[in-house]
Amino acid sequence: MRPYREHLPASSDASWSMLNRRLDDGIPFEWHHHPEFELTLTLNSRGQRLIGDHVGAYEHGDLVLIGPNLPHSWVSREKLRPAEPHVALVFWFGTEWITRLTAGTVELRPVQRLIERAATGLAFGNMLGLALADSFEAVYTRPPAQRLLGLLDILLQIADTEGGQPLASQAPPRADGSRERIDRVLQHLHQFYGQPIAMAELAEIAALSVSGLHRLFRKHTQTTVSDYVIGLRIGDACTRLSGTRQPIQHIAAEDGYTSLANFNRQFKRLRGMSPRSYRALFL
Repeated sequence: MRPYREHLPASSDASWSMLNRRLDDGIPFEWHHHPEFELTLTLNSRGQRLIGDHVGAYEHGDLVLIGPNLPHSWVSREKLRPAEPHVALVFWFGTEWITRLTAGTVELRPVQRLIERAATGLAFGNMLGLALADSFEAVYTRPPAQRLLGLLDILLQIADTEGGQPLASQAPPRADGSRERIDRVLQHLHQFYGQPIAMAELAEIAALSVSGLHRLFRKHTQTTVSDYVIGLRIGDACTRLSGTRQPIQHIAAEDGYTSLANFNRQFKRLRGMSPRSYRALFL
């Protein structure tokens, strides 16, 4: 599946968009981007969150604000309450729209500062997400003007926390002819990082030489292909260690490591502790 630019649902009575997404079978991997900001609250679900070059685990109450054109996807592992669906409550709003709104309104300056920090994505604590869950749900039941006030109230509450953990290491570069090439490569890596990665195959996907691929990849991600793949593998391992009881050796194999010693070494290099110690944090 090729990466794609998502076209968001338009509304004749609103200047921004929203989606109440409820999935029984799980949240699928859908690597995409769009020019709007995205505010997403994920409920009754845990799994892996991928935003730019960030790979991390998410839990019930995950609250994230994503900047324009930053590629992203969630992929679920399991529900907390099996009889209920995975829930993603999503709000989208345009850069020019929110900038005009906040620049001309002194009371909304905290929101302006918030969106200025969101270019690389911001993750907020699950406690804040859960505290705002009722406010998110209420927005979908209101008439258009009240929906707008509900969105602004939520953004103000988030801005007032003055928190937010930056996610991707850099904002997306300006669109150019290489964006589609690197998206094809990243899509392939995010789908097949648990398998052996051949540079020649990636170069063919990008329609470049191997040396050209290396230059393109570093330009867009500020890292090498091998280090990026290691980040994906260890990120997935963290999700499995924290959310499942799978044996560590099984997790290592699923994430592409034929050597358990190499897996342990790479895990400790990126997380500062052994896989066993990391799992113990969640027991």
